[in-house]
Amino acid sequence: MDLFNSTYDNKQNLLPKDGVVNYYGKIFTEHEANSFFVQLLETIDWQHDEAILFGKKIITKRKVAWYGEKKFPYTYSNVTKKALPWTNELLILKAVTEKHTGTTFNSCLLNLYHSGEEGMAWHSDNEKDLKKNGAIASLSFGAQRKFAFKHKLDKSSIALSLENGSLLVMKDATQTNWLHRLPPVKNILKPRINLTFRTIVNDSY
Repeated sequence: MDLFNSTYDNKQNLLPKDGVVNYYGKIFTEHEANSFFVQLLETIDWQHDEAILFGKKIITKRKVAWYGEKKFPYTYSNVTKKALPWTNELLILKAVTEKHTGTTFNSCLLNLYHSGEEGMAWHSDNEKDLKKNGAIASLSFGAQRKFAFKHKLDKSSIALSLENGSLLVMKDATQTNWLHRLPPVKNILKPRINLTFRTIVNDSY
């Protein structure tokens, strides 16, 4: 199902079953969104992402950063990161996100995609460090990109377009039953920054 031309109600569940996804659309003005994009680009400690697959270390073109209220360890793709302390910009964005969602978060994973050629393969955010069935709030800045979901069993799928300054929330059993991805698109030349606010329950640090 294609949701690109829909008018969104943030209380509407975009998934037909087995999870909850709410899209709030743009929660920032274009000026605010562009300003935050520049601030994040300049102030975040961006690093190329790493993964260990079949014993081989892979370095991605995409850059990432991991921040939190404590030095939370977070392991995915067989690599463990330690959270950096919040920046002023992240604290502002966290407060805005918490106000809209009514949920508190203690960490944030950021991704920087330099162009549409960089994306993310099908995956679920169900690592053991994360609160089970907890909400993950995703802010998007920069290039508008397609975002897709696919059910793990029946392979049904939906897709929507994430706008500059928009908010998407995934919660309840979404990560258990659905995969999601950011497909690469060759004709998008502008960069995109994505923030996913999360709740870590493993607080060893």
